[in-house]
Amino acid sequence: MTSRLHACVDGPADAPVLVLGSSLGTSGAMWQPQLPALTRRYRMVRYDHLGHGDSDVPAGPYSIADLGHAVLRLLDDLDVPRVSYAGLSLGGMVGMWLAVNAADRIDRLVLLCTSARLGPAQGWRDRAAATRAGGVEAVAEPVLRRWFTEGFAASRPEVVAEYRSMLTATPPEGYAGCCEAIAGMDLRDDLARITAPTLVIAGANDPAIPIEDVRLLVDRIPGAGLRVVGDAAHLASVEQPDRVAGLLLAHLEDPTGGGRPERSGWRESVDG
Repeated sequence: MTSRLHACVDGPADAPVLVLGSSLGTSGAMWQPQLPALTRRYRMVRYDHLGHGDSDVPAGPYSIADLGHAVLRLLDDLDVPRVSYAGLSLGGMVGMWLAVNAADRIDRLVLLCTSARLGPAQGWRDRAAATRAGGVEAVAEPVLRRWFTEGFAASRPEVVAEYRSMLTATPPEGYAGCCEAIAGMDLRDDLARITAPTLVIAGANDPAIPIEDVRLLVDRIPGAGLRVVGDAAHLASVEQPDRVAGLLLAHLEDPTGGGRPERSGWRESVDG
């Protein structure tokens, strides 16, 4: 698979590069709230996964390796040898694959609201089939309920409407192919091979990713720390943009090595 990814690049040309991977059913526009804080110090590359946004839409099924290789081709096209990477949900799954299989390309890693294995696999295959039969519209309502807390949805209906449009604009084949990538993914035995300083961020009210899955990442990735963001469901970076931006900056700029608990004294803490 040699398909190409679309990406938006923002920030100073000579700044360190931060690549941002979005969730299933969104595009790189998901990271728009973090632009003001992060582009002061980083050149941000916000890409669309295969089959999403303005990226190519090859026929599925895809694998996490397919999605990861596409990111590596993007970095080669941009002539960027080494980056920091932050990814939410599917973006985090791709980030783990990159940190294991292209360790020389990843400086620091942030994993948000994600898991190394997210079953049951048949549920993802059923979602892929429903999407191919009826479009992304067929699965939109239950997906949106997991993305935002009830309080946020009630107070910010315009944001929910924006993300509903982003979700339903996703090409059905691309969405389905990425569902099948998640169905076939199991990175649990690879986590111990991650050498990049890693921060894991969870949404305190995330119904999509069990906290046990998040803690597994912290337990198996050497030196990883965990921050739990309060008042946030699955799209924690959208509900709590300033908190997430602050956590990203703190990890990326920590001179002790990325906030590793044996150096900074914390392993898990709640932010907000």
